[in-house]
Amino acid sequence: MRGSLYSRALAFTNARLWQLTHIDVLLIGSLLLLIGGGLFVLYSASGQNEAMVERQVFRLGLGMLFCLALAQLPPKYMRRASPILFVFITMLLIGVLLFGVGAKGAQRWLSLPGGLRFQPSELMKIFMPMMIAWYFSDRPLPPSFKQILVVLVLIATPVLLIAKQPDLGTSLIVAVSGIFVLFLAGLGWRYILGAAALAPIAGYSLWQVMHDYQKQRVMTFLNPESDPLGSGWNIIQSKTAIGSGGVQGKGWLEGTQAQLDFLPESHTDFIIAVFAEEFGLIGCSVLILSYLLVIARGLYIAANAEDNYARLLAGSLTLTFFVYMFVNIGMVSGILPVVGVPLPLISYGGTSIITIMATFGILMSIQTHKRAR
Repeated sequence: MRGSLYSRALAFTNARLWQLTHIDVLLIGSLLLLIGGGLFVLYSASGQNEAMVERQVFRLGLGMLFCLALAQLPPKYMRRASPILFVFITMLLIGVLLFGVGAKGAQRWLSLPGGLRFQPSELMKIFMPMMIAWYFSDRPLPPSFKQILVVLVLIATPVLLIAKQPDLGTSLIVAVSGIFVLFLAGLGWRYILGAAALAPIAGYSLWQVMHDYQKQRVMTFLNPESDPLGSGWNIIQSKTAIGSGGVQGKGWLEGTQAQLDFLPESHTDFIIAVFAEEFGLIGCSVLILSYLLVIARGLYIAANAEDNYARLLAGSLTLTFFVYMFVNIGMVSGILPVVGVPLPLISYGGTSIITIMATFGILMSIQTHKRAR
């Protein structure tokens, strides 16, 4: 009897503790599973570079702090701040074009004191869906034609600024995050079919404004063997790594493509090729299942949110996370063009890690503040 009472009291205390700290146990547990696996494979993909792993741990820790801090903030405050934050980051994007810091032919960063760099476009991945969700929060749904036009202008403004940097991958993710809100708001099928009919024209227009290296990525996607020692090298080596892993993989630190430096960018965009070579089909299945657990929890939170703002925001953030995963795996395996999208929570990164962790803090806020009321 005493044991039963003690167990009940402990369960009540633990549940109360999670509620008070606004932590969603299922979501945070799934994230920690991904983070742990990511650090494990990063050590191998980086050539056993302990300093790189330590920097990743620091960034993940910083991201977790942002995640937990945002979880304490009620969604109503996020809603009020959404248009202000959107305008502020848009102004920073203009600042990047005027006096940003360049690297590898791209101008995407702003300098901060202490030699640090900050990439405003990463934050737009959060503030874009926040802005569109705020716009729809007090309006009748599904949206009218006029409302759709307003939203498209809101989406196009930062997307064009980011594409100008140039950063095609981030601009596409930002665009998708806003379009997801529009879709979840009840976009009519006639608009969806109309957009599909105009897709070839949009694709042709996009091709005309793309940079030469971006066009080369598309041509490499269509036929990587046309330049096996040049532009096709990355994708050929990544597919070789994935195929050589087989079902069970070669074992941790035993992947030849990464360890012998055949695979470029093995610790960033192409890290899943390292994972596939070392852990095989079984390991990749576990990794994808871990991602699906996070996505399923996010969609559950969205479906049970209390109002339109929270529902649209949570749904868009979760689906955008799915796009992150799908695009990276797709481009590394050769079914999508290479657009420079990292594998979330696995690839080595800076601002992108903090941004992704911040999105999960928003999701936990939406879920736990609802329960706390």
